[in-house]
Amino acid sequence: MNRREPGTTPTNRTGHTSPVIGDGENGATRYEDDSVPGLVKKLAYDLSTLFNQELALAKAEIKSNVKDVGSGVSSIATGGAVLYAGLLFLLGGVMLLLTNWVDLTTAAFIVGAVVTIIGAILLSSGKKKMSADSLTLDRTIDSVKKDADMARRKMQ
Repeated sequence: MNRREPGTTPTNRTGHTSPVIGDGENGATRYEDDSVPGLVKKLAYDLSTLFNQELALAKAEIKSNVKDVGSGVSSIATGGAVLYAGLLFLLGGVMLLLTNWVDLTTAAFIVGAVVTIIGAILLSSGKKKMSADSLTLDRTIDSVKKDADMARRKMQ
């Protein structure tokens, strides 16, 4: 019969009769007399599980990064609109101040030229900061490297 003794645990492996000898690392169960095909099958299963976990980590990290970027874009848009209104009033004041020394048309061209140059510099700086490096999955890359190192050490 297939009755088990009280206090024993099933192996959940069909056709596997060797007794459990203890827990392996990271909660993996070790068995006596594991065959090479059985170990290869277990390795394939563990690698599949590890890949799925790494994929889940990458998805979570991407969602977090996208959420942060969305929040940042919203803040930038709101701040930019308020800053733009304030800047228009300041530029109007500077232009009116310049009319003490030059006529209104010349003052408008001077203020417009200075603002255009400053805007071009800021645009160039912002473009450099908006690179693909800001969306790098640092934690996932580090985790995969650690997993690869661990697997390499276990295979030796």
